[in-house]
Amino acid sequence: MLGTLAGALEVRQIPSGDGCLTAAVEGDIEAVDKILRITEIRVRYTLKIPAGTRAAADRALTTHESKCPAAVSVRSCIKIVITADVTEE
Repeated sequence: MLGTLAGALEVRQIPSGDGCLTAAVEGDIEAVDKILRITEIRVRYTLKIPAGTRAAADRALTTHESKCPAAVSVRSCIKIVITADVTEE
């Protein structure tokens, strides 16, 4: 998901390298019918963007999940929660 978001930002001329974009990921594993399953994945992005690019960054954040092969592959069975701390510089 991080790579997909980075690509979406770069297409919008928003840099994603050099520490501009990081992610912290955690998840929940629960017993479902006595079988351990990953039931939720939480992704928290930290994003530093140039001033005046907030609307474009928000569009990238909103749409990247639907374009990500990993997210699309698991979203029918694993809840994905995405949050972002965005700082304009």
